[in-house]
Amino acid sequence: MDAENYNPERMAKTTGKSLPVSFKQSVEICNFIRNKNVNDAKNILAGVINKKRAIPFTRFNRDLGHKKKIGPGRYPIKASKEIVRLLESVEANAQFKGLNTANLVISGISANKASKAWHFGRKRRRKAKRTNIEIIVEEKSKVKESKTPAKEEK
Repeated sequence: MDAENYNPERMAKTTGKSLPVSFKQSVEICNFIRNKNVNDAKNILAGVINKKRAIPFTRFNRDLGHKKKIGPGRYPIKASKEIVRLLESVEANAQFKGLNTANLVISGISANKASKAWHFGRKRRRKAKRTNIEIIVEEKSKVKESKTPAKEEK
């Protein structure tokens, strides 16, 4: 789900501008929690913060150690804390719009590079890591209709 398909009646969104987290770790977290329920995503990230569950790294995984049952993975704690904060913000935005927060699904989440500021020091300077993260949630209904119609007897 992209920003151009945004429906204000059934969706809510939030953005974090220039967050001081790694872009690469943010991309991996976003890819992992996309299309998941908001409460499930918050539980997953709480496990990452407590180092109980690793995020599988699929794109930025060169020379990366393997974790049990997932292959290359890491525990990106700082980025997870910021994304949990954004998930709570988008949940509050959805509640303000009158959406049911129990049925919210992350339909769109993306991380983009932000402008990099300089860290100044006595000898040399370095660029700061900064990331823009946008989250769009959509209210999904719990009831799923069956695709096959009932067969008629002759």
